[in-house]
Amino acid sequence: MTSGPRPALRGERLLRASLAALAYGLPLIFIVLPVISFLTYSLFRVDGATIIYQPTLTNYVRFFADEIYLPMFLRTAVLAFEVALLSIAFGYPVAYLLASLRGRVKYIATLLFVVPLLMSYIIKIYAIRSILGSRGFLNRILLALGLIDQPLTVLVFNLNAVLITLAVILLPFAILPIFIALERIPRNLLDASADLGATSGQTFRRVVLPLSLQGTLVGASFTFVLAIGDFVTPQMVGGPQGFTFGRIIYSQFGMAFNWPFGAALSVFLLLAVLAAMALAARIGRPPAPAR
Repeated sequence: MTSGPRPALRGERLLRASLAALAYGLPLIFIVLPVISFLTYSLFRVDGATIIYQPTLTNYVRFFADEIYLPMFLRTAVLAFEVALLSIAFGYPVAYLLASLRGRVKYIATLLFVVPLLMSYIIKIYAIRSILGSRGFLNRILLALGLIDQPLTVLVFNLNAVLITLAVILLPFAILPIFIALERIPRNLLDASADLGATSGQTFRRVVLPLSLQGTLVGASFTFVLAIGDFVTPQMVGGPQGFTFGRIIYSQFGMAFNWPFGAALSVFLLLAVLAAMALAARIGRPPAPAR
């Protein structure tokens, strides 16, 4: 009789189908469907407090026609790019230092940089604002040292404050991918470079830096994506001069109750995120082997 293995085979197929449905179903429900919903809503319009469910491109025309939204979008993109640069500039040396450690000390030190990710986002913003504020720790130190005559006001409630706060908060997101990329570099490559007479600087430029480029780009992408859509940080430390595109989208869904226009603005934000990820993937793509 050959009917014995069939129930087991059917059970295995059912298990595979269930795992496949779970693997593809969750992204479909929590990622694809919300994006489709936003794309659909962006084609509607609002008349007073009523949403008119008739397809139109009015929201997209308004984005380009109004003198506020496109410049604000570009300014926010530049701000997010600056945050990514700062995060990589400070995160790469930290990741390189962590990767150069040996034994248990390496992972204990790495854990210390991961702990801030477990803290409340609001608490971290308040902590940074207490440092940068006019009566904050930084101004008190500068006044005590006699370096300034009055508290600095350029570090809070403007775009500078948003830039500094985002760079500090998002720094772990830049450190971890770079650290992982540095950890994957085989030690024998560094030894071979030293045996061939390369200095430590030459080894870093020609071996370490190219092999850690993908991790660096991943860290830059993380920080850029998180910064360009953030509205909490600009709300708390930006003030009137630190208005960003994320705050505009938040106001459309909240105070203005214009969900279609907010959805249209979110589409442009999504396009910027996809473009940043595609650019990072293209730059980090390994060169094709020479024929």
